[in-house]
Amino acid sequence: MTESKAIPSPLKTVLEDFAFVERPERAELLIEAADRFEEVPERIATRPFSEEHHVQKCESDAYVWWEDLPDGNLKFYFAVENPQGLSAKSWAVIMDETLSDQPLEQVASVSCDVVFDIYGKDVSMGKGQGLMGITDMVTTAARRKLAARKLAEMKAKAE
Repeated sequence: MTESKAIPSPLKTVLEDFAFVERPERAELLIEAADRFEEVPERIATRPFSEEHHVQKCESDAYVWWEDLPDGNLKFYFAVENPQGLSAKSWAVIMDETLSDQPLEQVASVSCDVVFDIYGKDVSMGKGQGLMGITDMVTTAARRKLAARKLAEMKAKAE
């Protein structure tokens, strides 16, 4: 299992839940997650979606957005253009349910390897790359938000 020293507790719980799940039950749990998928709200993004939010190498044509929350954390939103993209939809749900409104330092430290902890080592290369791409966009958004916060703190100290 991926190292859990600094990952958000909701993600740690999901990783623990999947740690000993056999393939048929894993597939069932992921389908249940995909069934909870909700499209990005129109107030966040409308079609045609901006390329800057497009997940490269994702076979399901996924997109990721984030919104600042009052507590300084981020809320993540997703679109999956392939109606058959169950893996991307389930991963979007897992990312939202476990990383939205979590400490940015923890979100930023999540490894793309969590994909294999959830989907198993036999996930196809194409699917794995797309799911890792979604993870990378989420963690990159958290790192950028942290960097902007630190820059603002340095400017405030300099004044």
